[in-house]
Amino acid sequence: MKSFFAAFSMVFIVLSCNMKEKKTSTAEVIRIKKDTTITIEKPKLHITKTLVLGKFDYKIDSTFIKVNAAHSTKTLYLNTEVYDAFLKMHKAAKIDGIDLIILSGTRNFNEQKAIWERKWSKYNSLNPLDRAYKILEYSSMPSTSRHHWGTDLDLNSLSNSYFSSRKGKAIYDWLNANANNFGFYQVYTNKDNGRTGYNLEKWHWSYLPLASPYLEFYNHNITDKDIDGFEGSNLAKDLDIIESYVNGISRKAKDYK
Repeated sequence: MKSFFAAFSMVFIVLSCNMKEKKTSTAEVIRIKKDTTITIEKPKLHITKTLVLGKFDYKIDSTFIKVNAAHSTKTLYLNTEVYDAFLKMHKAAKIDGIDLIILSGTRNFNEQKAIWERKWSKYNSLNPLDRAYKILEYSSMPSTSRHHWGTDLDLNSLSNSYFSSRKGKAIYDWLNANANNFGFYQVYTNKDNGRTGYNLEKWHWSYLPLASPYLEFYNHNITDKDIDGFEGSNLAKDLDIIESYVNGISRKAKDYK
């Protein structure tokens, strides 16, 4: 009789352990190796058409955070992971005597639309296609801007010449030497190696650990038909806006893994 209860107890203990193990695996994906090392797999990114098209309110989105006034020239928001990476880069730059300040961060569809339509009116003496090309030298069509994603930021000055001498050159040289170590890449370089789209922007830096999968999602889920709701949006196809501009980034950024 004792052996029966002992056997029953052993079965109960095994079943209990199995139930506990099953419960743990549903809470988070954990793999325990023989050497007792625990590896927690990073969850997949939740990317949506609404996000990549900029048609959301980042101020109430939990994945975005308000940038501290000490790091920006105005009220700005960035993806939380991007801001954390910037803070690390900012700290490293400070040690080397370099001051980094954010001029522009996340912009949603409506904010990009305001910029686009202001310039659309400014260049009204041009025909529609030339007007669009003129704006596209430095500004994106709404729903095609990397600034929608909260991954891209403009630093210190919106003038290429600023980064060619003195303090500006020191900042640019430091970024070229160090920014990649923190995940930030200049995506709009000189138009060499077949790069198309926007003009050179020495101030525009993109956090590729997030921006790269966002761009991949964009290319698989967005078409010209999704780009609408503003003056000149009907020209998106004629401008080859996705291939020439959304994908008009540096070779280094395209090859990022």
